[in-house]
Amino acid sequence: MAAEVTKVYKELIPSARLIGKRYTDEHRNAAGSFVDQWEEWFAKGWFEEIGQLGVLPESEGSSYGLMRMNGIQFEYWIGMLFPRHTEVPEGFEHADLAEGAAGVCWLYGKDNGELFGMEPHKRCMAKIAEQGWSLGENPWFFERYHPVRFTTPDEQGNVILDYGVYLK
Repeated sequence: MAAEVTKVYKELIPSARLIGKRYTDEHRNAAGSFVDQWEEWFAKGWFEEIGQLGVLPESEGSSYGLMRMNGIQFEYWIGMLFPRHTEVPEGFEHADLAEGAAGVCWLYGKDNGELFGMEPHKRCMAKIAEQGWSLGENPWFFERYHPVRFTTPDEQGNVILDYGVYLK
């Protein structure tokens, strides 16, 4: 089964500081993903470490994968959202995010790879376009791993990945 879009909505994302680590295309594995970096985050306990800083309440403790083009360089960030002026611990980096509207899709499926990549991205972008919403200029895209929706499979073994993009 391919991932299915079960919900589409607009959400106001408050200004925030993303604290995490920045990766580029050179960090992708042979299959083209950043799964190795996610495994490193879990193995080294980095989410627990930065989570102690006091995450942005609206993020509900979610971890994020944020993506954008920065000039001609693709960036993929792994981290969490915090209040705007949170101090960045040694060994981590940050990106400050302006307040803005985001179009969010709930991608429903198995956490076996079917929730990731160009096909689910295209499906979500088509649903956002159906709403009449336009993407911001050079927008941030994000995977939000909600601590309940993504980590607690239903009776069919499916989870929900929040996939979103900043809008105009």
